[in-house]
Amino acid sequence: MSYPGYPPAGGSYPPGSGPYQQAPGGYPAQPGAFPPQGGFYPPQPGAFPPGAGYPPQAGGFPAQAGGYPAQAGGYPAQAGGYPSQAGGYPAQAGGGYPAQAGGGYPAAPGGGFPPQAGGYPAAQPGTYPNMPPAGGWGAQPGFGAPAGGMPQGYPGVPAPGQQPMPAFPGAPNPSMPGYGGGVPTGPTPPVGPTLNKGFRGTIKDFPGADPLRDVEVLRKAMKGFGTDENAIIELLGSRSNKQRVPLKAAYKTTYGKDLVKDLKSELGGNFEDLVLAMLQTPAQFDASELREAIKGAGTDEACLIEILSSRSNAEIREITRIYKTEYGKSLEDAISGDTSGHFRRLLISLSQGNRDEKETVDISMAKQDAQKLYAAGEKKVGTDESQFNAILCARSKPHLRQVFHEYQQMCGKDIEKSICGEMSGNVESGMVAVVKCIKNTSAYFAERLNKAMKGAGTKDRTLIRVMVSRSEVDMLDIRQEYQRLYGKSLYTDISGDTSGDYKKLLLKLCGGSD
Repeated sequence: MSYPGYPPAGGSYPPGSGPYQQAPGGYPAQPGAFPPQGGFYPPQPGAFPPGAGYPPQAGGFPAQAGGYPAQAGGYPAQAGGYPSQAGGYPAQAGGGYPAQAGGGYPAAPGGGFPPQAGGYPAAQPGTYPNMPPAGGWGAQPGFGAPAGGMPQGYPGVPAPGQQPMPAFPGAPNPSMPGYGGGVPTGPTPPVGPTLNKGFRGTIKDFPGADPLRDVEVLRKAMKGFGTDENAIIELLGSRSNKQRVPLKAAYKTTYGKDLVKDLKSELGGNFEDLVLAMLQTPAQFDASELREAIKGAGTDEACLIEILSSRSNAEIREITRIYKTEYGKSLEDAISGDTSGHFRRLLISLSQGNRDEKETVDISMAKQDAQKLYAAGEKKVGTDESQFNAILCARSKPHLRQVFHEYQQMCGKDIEKSICGEMSGNVESGMVAVVKCIKNTSAYFAERLNKAMKGAGTKDRTLIRVMVSRSEVDMLDIRQEYQRLYGKSLYTDISGDTSGDYKKLLLKLCGGSD
């Protein structure tokens, strides 16, 4: 019986007249299978073993009952894997592997390759029969090492004195988790937010979108008596930000008019605000929102924290650049003039865009930071806000998630509760918001949306900002968290709290019900 895909051979590997010849009765070449050449392996200069290749075996490679046996002078079975032998495989008398009684390699007691069900199976990664690359393993000529031994070991077998790699059954590698007791011990890592791989937004690039055709649709929707709001909703609600932003230049090029001014003259209210927000780049929109949060009567501290704690370093730097260009004043100066105390220091620290962004976590450093936070708050009379500021604004988000976990383990109290007990006012709400955003950004935004809609009146600026800014980032995750936290879908709450064209476009950004 032969393995599926391999035709029955009328012998094993018969000798051929030249290198890699197809011989009658041998294994013909199979695409992607063993052996890649027809015929047998003739002796190669400098290859192992010195001799005449594989001599004919009676019956070829029959079904194996246990794998490679211990051979006299050859490669004996070892407990725990195949360690390398000094000098590699010694030459066999007569060249190659001698024929075995019974036509093939008899069964070996444990530790060898698992039983074969007839013929060679398809090659498995990291196991025999994998074929060597051109030139042999370890860039040596022929199949293996030069004649005289294999100092670098057989493919997948370590050199003398090294641990066997886990390519062979029963050969654990202590340094690799999952192999026979090699799992590292230590504290259980914190449960971070669920990481859904791939694109998690609801608005994607529209295939084949053409700015010139799109502005024609917008012009037609606004021209004449009345406005076709549905045409505007359908177009803007199906274009990504990078497809929407160029519409302003294309409109001016085509019609010699300003698209934003025309839209303002045709639309109104929250619908107008939403449409204009969607025509800005993310950094332009964030800069304008920060400006509005600072300049009005009273400061929208939650907006400042929301933007500065959730954006990447590169995004914050672009926001500060645009802020200075658009408003003639640095963002830091604007924050300094409108806030005070430790809250001002928190915002200025975040606005630098210098947070560590490494993904790796040093457990010992996380423990030290947790101890510093404990010493700065719970352990002393009064609170050292500067220590909280230094750690929360400078450390990477994965590191801080580990710090929060270590803090909980150390004092049996959640870091948020400690902050609430130790601080007050804007600095308390600001620090808590930073912690929430770092712990689970999607849950943080789900909470922001819920607070914007619940109670009397809707905080439309917050609703618009979150829906527009997260629609191409993590809106699908926000929807999941919203459903988990509040037991109803975000789509349902938006539908119940808004109306008209404003509602229609918001639901486009939401993307669907859960």
